Amino acid sequence: MSLERAPADRFEDLPGYDYEANYVGVGGPEMAYVDVEGDGDETFLCLHGEPTWSYLYRKMIPTLSEVGRVVAPDLIGFGRSDKWPEQDDYTYSAMYDTVERFVEALDLRNVTLICQDWGGLLGLPVAANNPDRFARLVPMNTGLMDGSQSMPDVWHDFKDMAAEDPDFDVGQLVEGGCLSDVPDDVVEAYRAPFPDEDHMAGARILPSRVPIDPEMDGAETMREAKETFENWEKPVFVLFSDSDPITHGSRDYLRDLFPTASEQPDIWIEGGAHFLQEDEGEEIAEEIVEFVERT
Repeated sequence: MSLERAPADRFEDLPGYDYEANYVGVGGPEMAYVDVEGDGDETFLCLHGEPTWSYLYRKMIPTLSEVGRVVAPDLIGFGRSDKWPEQDDYTYSAMYDTVERFVEALDLRNVTLICQDWGGLLGLPVAANNPDRFARLVPMNTGLMDGSQSMPDVWHDFKDMAAEDPDFDVGQLVEGGCLSDVPDDVVEAYRAPFPDEDHMAGARILPSRVPIDPEMDGAETMREAKETFENWEKPVFVLFSDSDPITHGSRDYLRDLFPTASEQPDIWIEGGAHFLQEDEGEEIAEEIVEFVERT
């Protein structure tokens, strides 16, 4: 299977992101990741979603690194990671396997998982299946989709656009998913991983891989994760933004699912839309550091 990787020069001089890419094999493709040593004993694993990359966490890394190591990978098909060339390669199970292999390859332990969008769809079940490696969970604007829930119309519109629109523009999508004004050079940074259509397979198909039917690939994985989380005793801080039309309805469900979630502050990140790390990254990082310190 041939693999694509965006040219390195597309990632030069990006605003606010001078982090070097490291690479590790995850069962064929190589996954790129940022690894910031930090000043404390914590390990933060920051998982982005569709169709962004670890650049989304640039506003959070400096604050998080004050208390520990920060590891921010690019999912396969995104960022500086390898990309499978065909949409059929991007199954839920294949994406799950690459994230689990990444955690195992780096032997990450005592992890505080920070996850948003597809970062949660993948990262939360990985945590459920590898509980000895995870100390805390911070789900943000995400969910555990097993086919029992309904998705809002705006999500269906996005799914269809990603699959069918010949002018699907990742930078424009990210800009539209924020409440803040996103500078032009930042919009270009989100476009950087996608120099042409040959690199777009993952970005186009991943919305269609969300398990919205109980028989879809990944639905059983989500159901099993939910069962595990019903008895999860480790700290969980559900931290959603107040203005995300896609995941807003999942927030209270997650707070009720995790037994320890109600022990944490019942807050919304004000002024944040779907890409809350872009809108309010500094505030979110401070909230997470306080969460770590109190638990």
